[in-house]
Amino acid sequence: MNHFPNIAFKSSEGATDIECIPLAELFSRIKKDPSHNPHQPHRISFFALLIVTEGKGEHQIDLKTYNIQKGSVLKIAKGQVHAFQDNLQYDGYLIIFTEDFILKYFSKSSIEFISHLYNYHISDPLVENSSLTDFFLERLTQEIQSKYTYAQKEIVAKILELFLLKLERETHKISDKTFNKKHQSLFMNFKTLVEKHYIKTRNVKDYAQLLNISTKHLNSIVRASTLNTAKHFIDNYVILEIKRVIFSSSLSLKEVAYQNGFDEVTNFSKFFKKHTGLSPKEFKSSL
Repeated sequence: MNHFPNIAFKSSEGATDIECIPLAELFSRIKKDPSHNPHQPHRISFFALLIVTEGKGEHQIDLKTYNIQKGSVLKIAKGQVHAFQDNLQYDGYLIIFTEDFILKYFSKSSIEFISHLYNYHISDPLVENSSLTDFFLERLTQEIQSKYTYAQKEIVAKILELFLLKLERETHKISDKTFNKKHQSLFMNFKTLVEKHYIKTRNVKDYAQLLNISTKHLNSIVRASTLNTAKHFIDNYVILEIKRVIFSSSLSLKEVAYQNGFDEVTNFSKFFKKHTGLSPKEFKSSL
């Protein structure tokens, strides 16, 4: 899936981790500084909420088309591929926020509840007829635009965290969608094994053996769920765990490396920079 453009978090307002953008403004920005065509599939390296306030239309996520209208919320996770329709017939907002923002300001229990953030392969991205959007948008924009900046990021985070938790509850009221039960079960077993053994191995072959399936079969199952390879899933999980440790502890980078299964700090640094564009030291300094 490397032919999809990879879009990084970028704000004309100087924001580094969260922004609430009216759709008209979003397309105006892109027109002035076109880095990609938003109407063509592109992969995002951050999280997004598309909230429709007027009209109706379509939006594509992971090559699947969703019908949206006033009151619809689309949850788009980091790493997913999405595209806007041509000639938008709806209005609304795009809330974008980074993984670092989640890890720094959300509680760990909330992250586990808000399954779509990291388990988008088993959670429907569309929430319809949400009664929460007007209140959420009013509170979020009010706080972002406030002149009083004391604890502002923390307050913005809690508004977003509460909204996502309530969206998750609305999602769980709806009956589960139909899917290949056997493949979903294998994928969830793979995910559990990665969480348990990632410190010992990042080798796809090892996980395939633990599941008693071929590496080819494992890759096909993971691709069906995430549009990416098993290796990509493993490495992304390791990066997430490394970031969590750096955020939540005072361990040295050498200790972080050993805690996450790296015998050599050099290899740890190369791995982290390959996947994030920053060295662990640079990432820690940016917090």
